Amino acid sequence: MGKTIVIIGLGLIGGSMAMALRGFEDSRLVGVDTDPETLRFAVERGAVDEAAENAETVLGRADLVFLCLRPEGIIRFMEKYAGQFRSGAVVTDVAGIKGAIVAAARCLPDTVEFIGGHPMAGRETSGIQNADGRLFRGAHYIVTPSEKTTPSALALMERIARHIGCRDLVQTKPEEHDEIIAYTSQVMHVMAVAICDDPVLFRCRGFEGGSFRDCTRVAALDVPLWTELFSLNAGALTGVLSRLEGSLKAYREALETGDRESLSEKLRYSSDRKRHMNLE
Repeated sequence: MGKTIVIIGLGLIGGSMAMALRGFEDSRLVGVDTDPETLRFAVERGAVDEAAENAETVLGRADLVFLCLRPEGIIRFMEKYAGQFRSGAVVTDVAGIKGAIVAAARCLPDTVEFIGGHPMAGRETSGIQNADGRLFRGAHYIVTPSEKTTPSALALMERIARHIGCRDLVQTKPEEHDEIIAYTSQVMHVMAVAICDDPVLFRCRGFEGGSFRDCTRVAALDVPLWTELFSLNAGALTGVLSRLEGSLKAYREALETGDRESLSEKLRYSSDRKRHMNLE
């Protein structure tokens, strides 16, 4: 008999995780969501074996719990249901912020093992109707184990990452995760929405190249989710934005002064760094 895996929140990521976990070590998949239509869709599409609106009815028999809510929702859920998890259960999350989540997980009893997680995958769309079991293929799966993390829990996460098609399992600290993600993900979303603030946006139809579409692709984001992600990582994100502002200012000054030598040197330096990264 396989494990019972409970997935809290069946939106895009939770729904995709349920679909991707299908067939994992003969586990039984239980989905929890407050929306009856989401639960109906999940059952009808075979994303889960069982659906529940009330987490209290299923947490007591869960071997593994995936918290797939928005970050602040995950924090509130752990605080509310801390005493409901089965002794020996492994609890993980999928949020794009780790410091605040890991800190909040301290409310869980010692009989429950929490390991922060962040599969690096997503889409601009939301909801289980847009979920896809192939979403995690080729993605990095980041985890933030602590000194209390057991080898068996880490091995479980490694097997899950492999089963859902991830490229690798990357281990890091919560603070390091948040600092790096501010650069590799969050600032990219800030740039995308900032570009879409330009008054000329709606005049550009018919002039969009691939670079424009790639740069602005993530601008049609889930506003409540990204408001939380930006706010909970404000310290790291503002640091990245300050560095970016400095780089943009240097480019602007080179253009304003007609300093082609400086402009060329900056372009050469940046493009060489990107080429070097592509080779690693």
